[in-house]
Amino acid sequence: MDFLIIGAGIAGLATALALHRQGHKVAVYEAAPALREIGAGVVLGANAMRALGHLGLHDAVHAAGFAVTRISLLDQAGGVLNDIDTRPFTERVGYDNLAIHRADLQRVLLAQLPPGVLHLGKALARFEQLGNQVTAYFADGSAATADALLAADGIRSRARLQLLPHSQPRYAGYTCWRGVTDGSALQLPAGRSTESWGAAGRFGVVPLANGQVYWFACINSAVPQNPACKALRLADLQKHFTHFHAPIPELLALTTDEQVIWGDIIDLKPLRQFAFGRVLLLGDAAHATTPNMGQGAGQAVEDAAMLARCLSEQPALQAAFRLFEQRRLPRTTRIVRQSWQLGQVAQFSRPWLVQLRNAVMRRVPSSLNRQQMQFLYEGE
Repeated sequence: MDFLIIGAGIAGLATALALHRQGHKVAVYEAAPALREIGAGVVLGANAMRALGHLGLHDAVHAAGFAVTRISLLDQAGGVLNDIDTRPFTERVGYDNLAIHRADLQRVLLAQLPPGVLHLGKALARFEQLGNQVTAYFADGSAATADALLAADGIRSRARLQLLPHSQPRYAGYTCWRGVTDGSALQLPAGRSTESWGAAGRFGVVPLANGQVYWFACINSAVPQNPACKALRLADLQKHFTHFHAPIPELLALTTDEQVIWGDIIDLKPLRQFAFGRVLLLGDAAHATTPNMGQGAGQAVEDAAMLARCLSEQPALQAAFRLFEQRRLPRTTRIVRQSWQLGQVAQFSRPWLVQLRNAVMRRVPSSLNRQQMQFLYEGE
């Protein structure tokens, strides 16, 4: 079959590769005039690495990343609230959790696509379903027609907004700074990802390959796109997190303003439908989630693998799309909801709530951790 894919992010590129390797014809249309190295780090859980394995992409992606074997939740002083050795779960699945720079992941995926598949500078204006075909109309006046349209154009998807005009992104109540810097001088424990929760906000540290470290800092803001937050620079973040434990102040000291990306945390309230005739929503266009469970990129990759599986099991295109929706909706809905709830708890700022939360987190039974890891990593 012939597929139009809107968006050249992780979901769009992974899906293009999955379908191309099945023998389908794919064309990817990206609004940006060039694919720049944007973004910071992402974590691909064992579930996502397994999906990449099904697509024949595991080894290429793994070579560009760094295995995460321990996830530690800490308080502001560095005391342990929750600590999980993920190896028993990942060894059972047979795949690592992998931290990787988003630009490296995009580069690996793009390198696997044949020439001529990617079309840049093609912003979707609208689409039209007519009979057994879909036509996409682009802002530059051009158009393209195929058997189906796969909307992987992100949380502000033009395709989704045409289908569901009220499906606007929702603001989570906090904003985030992200950076990637050379942290080799800090000699951080290999494979340990940490997130530190305090009344002033929270700070995450994820080791990447070659001594690089991805960090993120989240602070509450009553309004989105807060000018006061936008004006903050690295020196301001250093002051804000000065009372957090090592190596947080040291890591910020190694970072420059040019290495920092700022943006509000947003997601999509769970949708009830992904398939609309010959149009299918994928990735953030379908189920954008807050980053609190580290599953945004992973769910995009799972989408690609599941769509390929559904098309192999069900040759009728619209039936395959409905099968995809049936299989993916429950899992992605649960992840979006749990991630939202976790973010609200993580961003508590009242001292008494922080103390209560921390006390509860220290007493979370290991059985609950196991159940959550099984849900995330063993997947569908």
